[in-house]
Amino acid sequence: MIPSIHKQGTSTVRLLAYLYGPGRREEHTDPHLVASFDGLTPDPGRDPATRLDDLARLLDEPLHLVPDDARPDKHVWHASVRAAPGDRPLTDTEWADIAQRVIAATGIDPGDGAGCRWAAVRHADDHIHLIATLVREDGRRPNHHRSATRAQAECRRIETDYDLHRVAAGDGTAAKRPTSAEQHKAQRLHQQRTTREELREAVRRAVAGTTTEDEFFDRLAAAGLLIRRRTAPSRDTLGYTVALPGNHNRDGQPVFYSGSKLAPDLSLPRLRERWTEPADNRPRPASRAATGPAAARRRVATAAWQSLLLIDQGDDRTIAAQVSATGEVLDALADTSAAHTRQALREAATAFERASRSHVRAAHGHDRALRQAARDLVHSGPALGRGEDSATTAMALDMLIFLVIAAATWHAKKHHAQQAEAARRAAAHLRTAYQATAAQPLAHLQQQGRRLRAHQRQRQSRALHVALPELANRVLTEAGWPALAATLTEVEAAGHNPVTLLAQAAARRELDTAERVSDVLTWRLRRTAELPAHPRSATPARVRRSLITAPPTRLEGHPSASPQH
Repeated sequence: MIPSIHKQGTSTVRLLAYLYGPGRREEHTDPHLVASFDGLTPDPGRDPATRLDDLARLLDEPLHLVPDDARPDKHVWHASVRAAPGDRPLTDTEWADIAQRVIAATGIDPGDGAGCRWAAVRHADDHIHLIATLVREDGRRPNHHRSATRAQAECRRIETDYDLHRVAAGDGTAAKRPTSAEQHKAQRLHQQRTTREELREAVRRAVAGTTTEDEFFDRLAAAGLLIRRRTAPSRDTLGYTVALPGNHNRDGQPVFYSGSKLAPDLSLPRLRERWTEPADNRPRPASRAATGPAAARRRVATAAWQSLLLIDQGDDRTIAAQVSATGEVLDALADTSAAHTRQALREAATAFERASRSHVRAAHGHDRALRQAARDLVHSGPALGRGEDSATTAMALDMLIFLVIAAATWHAKKHHAQQAEAARRAAAHLRTAYQATAAQPLAHLQQQGRRLRAHQRQRQSRALHVALPELANRVLTEAGWPALAATLTEVEAAGHNPVTLLAQAAARRELDTAERVSDVLTWRLRRTAELPAHPRSATPARVRRSLITAPPTRLEGHPSASPQH
C-alpha cells in the first residue's frame, strides 16, 4: 500500500474534473466516490443530476467560515493511495475503509466531529484519490504536519489488517520518484525510463571513483549532458544542474535537474564529502597496463574482501562508507561491462542505489580501497566478454555478492527496511551476471580437474578435510569440486600451502550463504595465489606440470593465520 501526498492546489473543481475525467491517456474507468466526510455526499459519477460544481461547492463550504484575507492560498489537499503490484483487487467497501483510516491518520479528519470535508474517488482498480479542503468545520486549520509520514505508518498497519504485500518502510533518504507528468512524457515518447531516472544514473556513473570536482564536471560533459553551475560572486561553484539534450519543456527549453533533486547524495555539498581526503590519500589513476580490465577486476575482488572485514569490525559510519563506495564500484562495473552482462549489472547498480544511502553519515576515507577499485575500472576501459576479462569479472562478482549481502545484513540490523530489500535485489541481479560470466571458465577448470590422477584428487580431498572439516563433505559432493581440485593442484604447483589458503579463503561467515561453496573457494584461491582466473590464460607448460605433479606439501594441520591481502 503506497500513499502519496501531492502538491496543494487552488481549485477544487479543477482537480475533480481531472479525477472524474478520462485521464491523460484515457486510463480512467468508471470514476465514482467510495467514501466522503459524511457518507451522504452526492456522487457525480453515479448521479446524473449532480455536477462537479455541486461537489466542489460542498467540499469548499468551510472556506466561508474564514475571512477572505485569512483563507489559505492553496486550500486543496490531494493524496493518492495505491495498492502494491501483485495485491488482490480491493472492493469499494475496502477502499472506503482505507480512505477513512488514511484521512484520520493524516489529521485531515481526525474524528473529532469538526474535521475537514473530504471525498475519496476511485477511477481505477488499484488506487484511489483523496481530496479535501484545508479548513475544518470549526474554521480552524487542520494539523496535517508530517502527513506523508503518518500516511505511511497507517498503510503499514492496513497491509497487515488486509493481508496485503508489506511495503518496506522508508526513512526519508530515498531518491525522489518520477512525477506522473514525467512518467506520462516517457510513455508518450516510448522511453523505458523517465528523464529523472536517466540523469540519476548518468550522474552516478560520472561520480564513480572521481577525486576532484573538476574531474566530476569533465565526466558529466563527456557523457553528453548539459551542465549549469550555480556560482557565488567569488566565482566559487555553489551547485549544479544537468539536463539531457533534446529533453525540452513546452517552451522548447532544456529541463534541468539539480543533483539534490536526482538523489540526496548527489548534491554538490554531499559529493564534496567524498573529495575531502588529502591529495596524497585519494584514489589515483593507474596506467592501462597496470589496470587493464582483468587487473582492475582483480583489484575489485581484493577491495571487496577488505571491505567485508571492515564491515565486520568497523563502526556504523565506517560501514556506511563501505556501503556507499560499493555503489560506486557497481556503477563503474556496469559502465565497463561486456554486452552479455551489461543489463544485469545495470539493474544491480540501479537496485543498490537505494541501499547506498541511509541516515548514518558515511565516514569517507575508510572507503579508499573500494573507491580506488571503482576508479581503476573506469580507467581500464570496457571488458571483453571472454577469456581473462570475463573470468576476472566472475571473480569480482563472487566477492561483490558477499559484500552486498553483508550490506543487506547491516541495513536489516539497523532497521533500514528499504535499503536491506534493495541490497537483496541487487544481489539477485549480481548472481544473474555471475552465472553468465562464470560458466565457461569453471567448465574448463572442471575438465582439468577430471584429468587429475587419482593420487592427486585424493591429496586435494585430504587437504580439504584438514582445512575445512565441517564443509569438506558438502564440497566433495558439489558439481564444482573438480574445478576446486584443479585449482588446489595449481596452488601447490605455484609453491603455496593449499591447507593454509583454504583456511584463509573460508574465513568468512558469508560462505554459508553460497549456493556452491566449491565455486567460491575456487575464485578466492585463484585470487589469493595470483593464478589466472581463466585456465586458458595459463601457459600450457604450467598447466601440464600442475596436472602431472606438484611439490610435496605438509597437510598435518594448518596455521591459524588471518586472511592476507
